[in-house]
Amino acid sequence: PQRLPGRAAVTAAALRAVRAVVFDTDGVITDSARVHAAAWKAAFDVCLREHPPEEPVCRRPFDAEADYLRYVDGKSHLDGAASFLASRGLRLAEAAVAEVAAHKERLFTERLRDGEIGAYPGTVRLLRALHGDGVPLAAASASRHARELLTRSGVLDLFDALVDGAEAARLRLPGKPDPALFLEAARRLGP
Repeated sequence: PQRLPGRAAVTAAALRAVRAVVFDTDGVITDSARVHAAAWKAAFDVCLREHPPEEPVCRRPFDAEADYLRYVDGKSHLDGAASFLASRGLRLAEAAVAEVAAHKERLFTERLRDGEIGAYPGTVRLLRALHGDGVPLAAASASRHARELLTRSGVLDLFDALVDGAEAARLRLPGKPDPALFLEAARRLGP
């Protein structure tokens, strides 16, 4: 493909005008959204087999793309589990919902420790360029694993602030699509 002359210079000039940037972690900085979705699928599919919904159409397996985005992505693990299970007509006890969420967390943690999750090279280049220009950077994630993901990806030191799932829970911030997580990260970057 033909490269446009000066394209990098135009992009670099536009980025220098940016005062601060808040990045989502899962699926933007790291390829973790795919692994979160796969772990949710495994946990939900077990639950659906053990507690089959009354309606046959609700017994279909968890869709790691559509169901993940609609019911789980950006929510706390308990809210995501409850949201999906309710969509299938399952009214399980709070302890059962917590067990599904805990099963997902165990699966995700195993994959994280196995080194399956990396950062997107293009995002890393952008982070380094912004950091090099002194642009304040924050990362935000509903995941309690965000700090470890960023550390393992070698980019944690580029951020001036991080609001992860543990902080969101401590501050009782609502999950996506509510912008509270990102607003808190921006607030921590200062005026």
